[in-house]
Amino acid sequence: MKALDVAQISHAYGARQALEAVSFSVEAQKFAVLLGLNGAGKTSLLSLITRLQAPQHGSIAVFGKDVHSRPLAALAMMGIVFQPLTLDLDLTVRENLRYHGALHGLGRREIEERQAEELARMGLRERLDNRVRSLSGGLRRRAELARALLHRPQLLLLDEPTVGLDPTARKEILAHTRALCRERHATAFWATHLLDEVEPDDDVVLLHRGRVLRTGTAQEIAAAAGSGSLADAFTSLTAAN
Repeated sequence: MKALDVAQISHAYGARQALEAVSFSVEAQKFAVLLGLNGAGKTSLLSLITRLQAPQHGSIAVFGKDVHSRPLAALAMMGIVFQPLTLDLDLTVRENLRYHGALHGLGRREIEERQAEELARMGLRERLDNRVRSLSGGLRRRAELARALLHRPQLLLLDEPTVGLDPTARKEILAHTRALCRERHATAFWATHLLDEVEPDDDVVLLHRGRVLRTGTAQEIAAAAGSGSLADAFTSLTAAN
């Protein structure tokens, strides 16, 4: 079963076509990348997957559960890190995670156990009772990732999660996410415009001006475009379209 199956998704904002007949799938237990320039439609696509908006045409399924006809079942399988910070700045890390756990029906004891595990993994155990406002950008992102993992999702969606972070924080967040896929057999769908966040064996969905230009591993896309690297292929493919 595919972790994510997107079929013929089209969506417009008035006269502006944001997505046009977008189709692709993401294999379970993979780290996959949604790669595109700013304005390519990445955030629009993720907003449709997460039910923030309803698609005007097409279908989306998460582990076989249609997000339109079975939204609660589909959403329960997702962990989400949006591009804008969504933690409450005036609450502590503990309070943010506790609220998230309660929304997913977890008991207080279970929340306490899981948040200790996730925050330890992210190096945030000592920050549990710090207000989010006092944390650096990198630590806030780690806290968001810990929150997204609290209910044990099978699919993790991340929309430009390293934007605005320094190089060290960027590498740490990316490394944490890749490790999750290896160690927990989770699936990650990582949206970015940064080519240095993509590894040769990563599955890539190349999105440009609302359309999928190529899918495959980074190596396969480069080879099919007759380029020596994904960066060269990305430049030539987006320039030609």
